[in-house]
Amino acid sequence: MTPKRLRELVSFGSKLAIESGRILKKGIAGKIKVTYKGRINPVTEFDLKAERHIIAQIKKKFPAHSILAEEGQGSKTASEYTWVIDPLDGTVNYSHNFPVYAVSIALCKNFVPIAGFVCDPERDELFWAVKGNGAFLNKKKIKVSTKRKLVRSLLSTGFAYNIQTARRNNLGMYARMSKKAQGVRRSGSAALDLSWVACGRLDGYWEYYLAPWDMAAGVLIVTEAGGEISCINGNKYSIFRNDVVASNGRIHNQIRSVLIRKRKH
Repeated sequence: MTPKRLRELVSFGSKLAIESGRILKKGIAGKIKVTYKGRINPVTEFDLKAERHIIAQIKKKFPAHSILAEEGQGSKTASEYTWVIDPLDGTVNYSHNFPVYAVSIALCKNFVPIAGFVCDPERDELFWAVKGNGAFLNKKKIKVSTKRKLVRSLLSTGFAYNIQTARRNNLGMYARMSKKAQGVRRSGSAALDLSWVACGRLDGYWEYYLAPWDMAAGVLIVTEAGGEISCINGNKYSIFRNDVVASNGRIHNQIRSVLIRKRKH
């Protein structure tokens, strides 16, 4: 990627994520109308409004590119480039006026993330990365933490909307990890969890039943910050796998060893 094209991509992606974040922040200040895609899986009018804004701008700038968006307003083309969008990651939080949510936008080439932007409107923070060029928080370059022991590490996880019916509901893993790590948090936003691993606020993160738009931007930001990404079983990560472990790399196998421990009969 030429320096000029890199600057153009960063400018476009950053502006788009920030603009969409402003839509969400303006919305959370008022009355939020909530509908449900599932029993506990909400969508708000601002998910849809932000997604429409993102898609309109992408189609204007890159009309040949495909778009994969959580609320289904995307489009498929023959392009090798796909934009993967979560207009509001943390919808449950948002619908309760709990100020932990984000916009996540990634550009993938052959479904491998090459640029990622995660905007946290409440803290005026934009996490972003372009493949091969490092990771940043606003204008400052970021790196993962240097923790080497799980017992001194702060982790994060999440629980899917199918928690009441899923075989792998993560509750057992959460309990085991809580006994092994210094602490385990649950933010309600995978995009922010990944971004916080990238900047060293968290030392690791894992979750099941994620979608491509939950992870595509964040996993690139983690790897560009020097972190490690894999599936929970250790296999190579893909945006179409629904589970992930992200870490500073130093405690990666320690996290996985706790997660994959077999029950004793």
